[in-house]
Amino acid sequence: MPRYVAFLRGVSPMNAKMPDLIRAFEAAGFSRVKTVISSGNVVFDHEGAPVDELERLAEQAMTDTLGKSFGTTVRPVDHLIRVVDADVHQAFDPPATAKRLITFLKRPHEGQVELPLRGNDAAILKLEGVEVFSHYLPNEQGPLFMTMLEKAFGKQITTRTVDTVRKCIKA
Repeated sequence: MPRYVAFLRGVSPMNAKMPDLIRAFEAAGFSRVKTVISSGNVVFDHEGAPVDELERLAEQAMTDTLGKSFGTTVRPVDHLIRVVDADVHQAFDPPATAKRLITFLKRPHEGQVELPLRGNDAAILKLEGVEVFSHYLPNEQGPLFMTMLEKAFGKQITTRTVDTVRKCIKA
């Protein structure tokens, strides 16, 4: 049975308990449901359906079970393995201390964006299909790179470090 990861936008331990998210996803008919770290990563099995249908099922189940929903972007684990294995960041020679990021778009971006974009100790490097690759250097100002990403690609995005995506793949 295919395995998927749902990346939820805006989840933290303050606004969603992981056991509640598991219960919601199980109510949607997903099996072998697991959460990975406490920032809205839900891994599950499903017999297969288009990702937009899986997103709709997950969001409806969260609304029905939790009384609220979070923006949901689903990717098959097989796809994520190919994305991580491609190591797109390496071609841009990021600083050794940079956090490498993958931003997940719900749908292909239709606008024009000239990349790379650089600023605030961050760089948006490449758009490939429905993923954006970037990196940032952690600093006291916080995640200013998110403003750059939202300005370029809108607010219907969610971002994870490559390390978090790897953990989701293994879950």
